[in-house]
Amino acid sequence: MIISKGEDLLLENLNLTPFWATILVVLAVFAGHQYRKNWKNEGPLWKAWLFGLIAGGCLLALGFIPLTTGI
Repeated sequence: MIISKGEDLLLENLNLTPFWATILVVLAVFAGHQYRKNWKNEGPLWKAWLFGLIAGGCLLALGFIPLTTGI
C-alpha cells in the first residue's frame, strides 16, 4: 500500500494529554500493587494475568505514545 504525502496516518495524530497520562500512571500503580498483592498471597492465576496485563499495557502506552505539551 502506497501512502501519498498529504494523507494522515491513523497513529500520526495519536498523543496523550497530561490528564490521560496521569490517569494511566495511577491505573498502572493500582494494577501493579494488586498484581504484587495477588502474587504474594498466591492468589488465582487469572488475577495475576489480569492485573499484570493492565499494568504492562499502561506502562507501554506511556512509553510509546508521545505526550502533548498542553499548549
